[in-house]
This record gives sequence, C-alpha cells and structure tokens, in this order.
Amino acid sequence: MKTLDKSSDPDTQAVMGRPPLGMKPTTVRLPLETIRKIEALVGNRRIAGFIREAVENELRRREKPDQ
Repeated sequence: MKTLDKSSDPDTQAVMGRPPLGMKPTTVRLPLETIRKIEALVGNRRIAGFIREAVENELRRREKPDQ
C-alpha cells in the first residue's frame, strides 16, 4: 500500500477530507506548454500552489495605485 507524504506537499492535504475553508475549486484551462513550464519549475504536485501564488501576486500588482 502506497502512502502519501503530506509533509512535503501542501497541496496533497486538500486531496483527502474537507477542502480548506475559504477556498473554491476552480477549473482553469491553460496551454499544455504553459503547464509543462510550470511542472519544470515546481514539479507535478505543486502546480496548484504555483498558480494560486501567481494569481495573488498579479492581483496585488493590479490593485496598487499608479505610481
């Protein structure tokens, strides 16, 4: 029987049990090449975390008042 190592992958915790509060599952369609680039940078099991961080960074950037 294969076990999951939850300590090394924060996204794995969402696989079993209740989803984290304040989160809504959302489907995003990205080009295959974009997914491959993300996988090359962060690995296959950290794609969702990478996308969450990228979106949050972009929201902060766009919400900043013009300088």
